[in-house]
Amino acid sequence: MTSIKEQAAISRLLSFLQEWDNAGKVARSHILDKFIETNQGKTAPELEQEFSQGASLFLIRLTTWLRITYMTGCCLEKLLKSIGIFLSAVSSNRYLREFLEVGGVLTLLEILGLEKITEEAKKESVKLLQVIANSGRKYKELICESYGVRSTAEFLAKSQSEETQEEVQVLLDSLVHGNPKYQNQVYKGLIALLPCTSPKAQQLSLQTLRTAQPIIGTTHPSIVDCVLKVLGTMHLEVQYEAIELIKDLVGYDVRQALLKGLVALLIPSVKETSKLQAKILNDPSILQLTPSLPMFLHLAWRCPRLRAPGAGVLVRNDISIAEELLYLRVVHGLMAAMGNTDHSNSQRLMFPMVAEHVRRCMGEELYQLFLSNAADLYMKIDSVQADILAANKVNVTRALRHLDSCYSMNTFCGSRDSAHTACVTHFQNDDVESKE
Repeated sequence: MTSIKEQAAISRLLSFLQEWDNAGKVARSHILDKFIETNQGKTAPELEQEFSQGASLFLIRLTTWLRITYMTGCCLEKLLKSIGIFLSAVSSNRYLREFLEVGGVLTLLEILGLEKITEEAKKESVKLLQVIANSGRKYKELICESYGVRSTAEFLAKSQSEETQEEVQVLLDSLVHGNPKYQNQVYKGLIALLPCTSPKAQQLSLQTLRTAQPIIGTTHPSIVDCVLKVLGTMHLEVQYEAIELIKDLVGYDVRQALLKGLVALLIPSVKETSKLQAKILNDPSILQLTPSLPMFLHLAWRCPRLRAPGAGVLVRNDISIAEELLYLRVVHGLMAAMGNTDHSNSQRLMFPMVAEHVRRCMGEELYQLFLSNAADLYMKIDSVQADILAANKVNVTRALRHLDSCYSMNTFCGSRDSAHTACVTHFQNDDVESKE
């Protein structure tokens, strides 16, 4: 037989449950407020003691009301917080199983796609998904099997709240760790987010990709184009994350494609830049800007990552990258950037390599002007000199190949310097012949 104290506790529980069952929306909202206030942070044993070993009876009522009303948004934020108290409690495996058995994951994911639901309620839904994902590998797999990656990625791209987007990033980061069965699915979802129109979503996706890439080990073919296109944004925080990811990716099998893509982007065509022009720029009532401005803005951001003074970001610790860039004609692209009169920042970022070749292309007067004060060159050149730079045909690749042959032929004769001298003489002779 039960003691008088136990009977009193059971009576209080039944009275509480009856009050919930008979309450309307307003009364239930008050009950939830009180429950959240008094039970936040309690462990599962403490919750059982509070409900006389019948906490599951209240949890099932919460989940039932959630499934009935989640589309309307009625008290949804409070309801999700209350369920979260159960799921996040220490030793809450029993509550977690009960919530999942009634389709809790699918309900939470559906909430993310509903337009009428508030951002705060959706954020609470994401937090519950985090709790579930952090409970173990099988729960991460359950979320992924319920199309969780697609739902959360789409929500990240559409969300208007940066705090909520950051919560989604935490969830995606959790799903990529300790989830070998579906980690590639998460990885592809992150790549698919890069073309979205939300700068915050792009930034968070790039950050998470940097974490995910070492876990995945291999690269997806589409990542190169997606990351290079992200460089076109005018949001510096996104550009920064893209550059950081590129620095990581050059250590994988997409290195050559990345470097080739970066060099190709140094000389945007008018056709490409006109596509990037905002609609407001076509308004005749405002100042008209040149169509190449958007592309040159991010060109100015990319150039310092490629330049050699101070050993630029990509080549600072790996001289082989600088050599590869030279073979890909990066000097040609950077000299064209110097001739850009539309945006002075790109003019100030020069890659002064293979000096003799650059001198021959610039001409003596312009080259001496560059040597005297490279930082202010963009302010001193005239339109003719700018055209010379923009239309340059410099091809350092041919010079490098001949230099290699000069080194091999002159190894037995002397030092590396003699080989370099022979190579320079060869191109000087070529120059004389071309003038004749």
